[in-house]
Amino acid sequence: MILAAALLAVMAILLAWPVPLALARSTWPDRAPGTALLLWQAIALAGVLSLLGALLVSGLAPYGDHPVAAIQVLASDLTRAEVPPGTTWASALALAAAVLLAGHLVANLVFTVVRTERQRARHRSLLLMLSAPMPEAPRTRLLDAAAPIAYCLPGTVHSLTVLSAGLLDLLTPQEVQGVVEHERAHLRQHHALVLVAFRAWRIALPWFPVASRAQDAVGLLTEMLADDEARRSVPDPVLAEAIAAVATGGGERGADVEDAAAADPASVERRVRRLVAPAPAAPAVRVLVPIASIALVVVPPVLLALPALAG
Repeated sequence: MILAAALLAVMAILLAWPVPLALARSTWPDRAPGTALLLWQAIALAGVLSLLGALLVSGLAPYGDHPVAAIQVLASDLTRAEVPPGTTWASALALAAAVLLAGHLVANLVFTVVRTERQRARHRSLLLMLSAPMPEAPRTRLLDAAAPIAYCLPGTVHSLTVLSAGLLDLLTPQEVQGVVEHERAHLRQHHALVLVAFRAWRIALPWFPVASRAQDAVGLLTEMLADDEARRSVPDPVLAEAIAAVATGGGERGADVEDAAAADPASVERRVRRLVAPAPAAPAVRVLVPIASIALVVVPPVLLALPALAG
């Protein structure tokens, strides 16, 4: 199993730094945000699977030629309160690291989801007290605030779109329509689920700079996807004007009120630029990147099965 462990370790290292760094510096994601978002998710999932797989296979190597058989041998010896033959400090540490890391990631994901839902529940309660419903727009609340504010608040049963009086005063009716369609696109496409997963990854690995970079990139990509949905209802120049106006007016934007990664001036500039001067993605990108994304997720399980295939 040493070969499988080595290959998984190499893959984990590549997905931890050079691959996401190259993707973050690329320009093609602006032209194909959905494809880029798929790739980011594949990189995150494959990176975690590779790291856990490398640690697990390294720790199980003394007990057999296949992870399943090795686990059976290890479990059998441990149930008899015996130290399995061949156990070394290195294998024990690798196994402990795999178990602790997996538990840490899962527990942190659950904690982040629960905390996010509680924050949204408190936000919803305050919002219902401080805002008024808009009869002409179902599930939309109006804040009596001078700043141009627009965001969506996901909910388990009912989601809300929040606008401010300042936004309605600042924008034309068509621009308001574009902003509303943008926010509702976040809800329809369930961007909050993607964002909470990447937020949990960043919180779980705060010392991992790629996790923060990935969260920022994914936040911007969800904004672009919502822009693409909104541009079906209003012309691109109108939507670009609305985005720029809200940004310069100090309003709140984002697929989720907990995420502000896409609200910085550089991100707003990229969003406006792709609307003002749209450019289609190369056909090869739309074909090859999804294939690469699927391959990234499939390779770690295949490498785990490699010892069995090798006999």
